[in-house]
Amino acid sequence: MNPSEKPSLEIEASRQFTAWLYEQNLSLSFTTYQAGKLFFIGLQPNGRLSVFERTFERCMGLYANDTSLYMSSLYQLWRFENIIQPGQNHQDYDAVYLPQMSYVTGDLDIHDVALSQIEEKVQNPQKLVFVNTLFSCLATVSETHSFVPLWQPSFISKLAAEDRCHLNGLAMQAGKPKYVTAVSQSDVSEGWREHRRNGGCVIDVESNEIILRDLSMPHSPRWYQNKLWLLNSGTGEFGFADIERGVFEPVTFCPGYLRGCTFYGNFAVVGISQPRHNKTFSGLLLDEKLQQKNVEPRCGLLVIDLRSGDLVHSLRLQGVVSELYDVVALPGVRRPMAIGFRSDEIRRMVTVG
Repeated sequence: MNPSEKPSLEIEASRQFTAWLYEQNLSLSFTTYQAGKLFFIGLQPNGRLSVFERTFERCMGLYANDTSLYMSSLYQLWRFENIIQPGQNHQDYDAVYLPQMSYVTGDLDIHDVALSQIEEKVQNPQKLVFVNTLFSCLATVSETHSFVPLWQPSFISKLAAEDRCHLNGLAMQAGKPKYVTAVSQSDVSEGWREHRRNGGCVIDVESNEIILRDLSMPHSPRWYQNKLWLLNSGTGEFGFADIERGVFEPVTFCPGYLRGCTFYGNFAVVGISQPRHNKTFSGLLLDEKLQQKNVEPRCGLLVIDLRSGDLVHSLRLQGVVSELYDVVALPGVRRPMAIGFRSDEIRRMVTVG
């Protein structure tokens, strides 16, 4: 590539993708840490696809709650707030996410993020919970420290900055952390790398029991419609856990490395990435399955109908973006955007409480 040429990005929606967004009254947001971008996908007033992006270094975990959007980045956890009132808009955008707060955590390799309910009657009844992948634990933010550890797997003997098991995914149930995914049960520095093919597991946070084994680099566990859904990324399968039998039930094969999952109505939206050509992604069953099906790995979003398991819609990214991490649904939002730090716009976005 000529150094003067700007890296290109092509985003192509399947034929009915925009109609589906309209019917569901829904927008989507997703992150790519590989390209350092936070994307918002919605509809323009003319019904065509709206794509809006902001730059945040190594942005990964996303969590949407009412008017708030939470996101992890290289060394910070962010809270954005939608400052547009219902029925109003700003330059044809009906949601404008303004950065309101950030916690400086240091580079903890934060993956999934969520809000947890606190039972005690306190002024702020919710707190941020995140997967602290570097220290192999669940943690929360602190006013005075990088993080406060909340929970660690029983096989982790010490909290150390060693990414021992590659803890990555978090599923909430009734407002509390309930299930997590890890790539292995190793207790040494980066020990998970030796167990990528079938060492993955799902752990019950309350009991600290391993309820699912023999997974391949699992990600993005989510509790929805009374099922624990997850991505068996190393095999390219979206499915759910049969907790009583302790087995993973695949529902849909997806042509890429799966990460990021959100639900709305009878649909799941999952992110797929092109596997990197390095040791982390090599030797996985996903490679063999892609060859068997004679398909190249893709990058983008896939919409899965939970009633049939069919891939019904897609959004494909080609060019500078090749890996995604997380995706969230923004119900009731037609066309979202966010305010960044690289222009003067943030100086003029002043709100009064």
